Amino acid sequence: MLIDTHAHVNFNAYKDDAPEVIKRALENGVSLINVGSQFSTSARAVEMAKNYETGVFAAVGMHPIHLGSEKFKTAVDEDEEVEFETRAEVFEAEKYLKLTKDKKTVAIGEVGLDYYHNSSNKEKQKELFQQQIDLAAETGLPLIVHCREAHADILEMFENNKKKHGRNLRGVIHSFSGRLSQAKRYIEEFGFLLGFNGIITFARDYDKVIEKTGLENLLLETDCPYLTPIPFRGKRNEPLYVKYVAEKLAEIKGLSLEEVEKITTGNAEKLFGVKII
Repeated sequence: MLIDTHAHVNFNAYKDDAPEVIKRALENGVSLINVGSQFSTSARAVEMAKNYETGVFAAVGMHPIHLGSEKFKTAVDEDEEVEFETRAEVFEAEKYLKLTKDKKTVAIGEVGLDYYHNSSNKEKQKELFQQQIDLAAETGLPLIVHCREAHADILEMFENNKKKHGRNLRGVIHSFSGRLSQAKRYIEEFGFLLGFNGIITFARDYDKVIEKTGLENLLLETDCPYLTPIPFRGKRNEPLYVKYVAEKLAEIKGLSLEEVEKITTGNAEKLFGVKII
C-alpha cells in the first residue's frame, strides 16, 4: 500500500475525469491526500474526500501565490512547462477553520513561502503563513509546507513558533528543495518530514539528501498534475504514479521497494492520523 501525500486531483486539470483518476489509484493500492491552494480548491478537496469511505483525504490552506492575481509560466525541464493563473484572495481564518472540522481534513496546506514566483511581497507572505501556522496549532493538524527559495525565512519562523506553539508544530516540507544542512534542521530541530516526488526520477539534485536521511523521515508524493515522473514525462501526472517515486527512492537508498512502501506509508499514517487499508 502506498499513499500520495500531495496530490491536486481537486484542480481543474482533472475537471473531466477526477473520479476515474482516483479510481485508478485506489484499485492499485494507492491512497491520496488532495491538497488545497486557496479556499475553492480546499473546499473541493474536502467534498471529494467525502465521496470515499477510505483512501481519499483532504488538506486545506492558502498558497502564498494567491495573495495576488498573476499569470505564471515556469519551465521545469525540456519536457514540462507549468503555466497557471491566480486570483487574489484574502485569507479568512474562520472559513478555513470550518473546513478543518470535517473528519476527512488531515492537514493545513498547501501553505508557506514562495520567493521564486514573487519576492516583492515577502512580509505579506510571512503574515499569511503565520496565520496558517496558528491555525494548525489551534486544530492540532500538521502543516504541508511549500518552500521556494525561502528556507532561511521558514526556518526562522519555525524557530519563533517552536517557542510559541511547542509540540503543536509538525508537518512535512513538500517537494523538498533544500540542502542537506537544512534538511537536518527541519528534522532534528522541528520534527518535520521531507516530501519527495517525481523530480527525483529525472534530476539528481537531491540524491545526497535522500541517501543521508533516514527513511523514517521521508514521505512520497506526486504534486500531480505537475512533475510527472519517468517513464511518463510530458504527460499529466496522477496519484497512481507515486509508485515510480517509491521505486526511485528505493534505488537511491539501496533498499527494497517493499521496505520503502511499508515505512513511508507508516510515516504518513502517523503524521496525518490516517489508516491506509
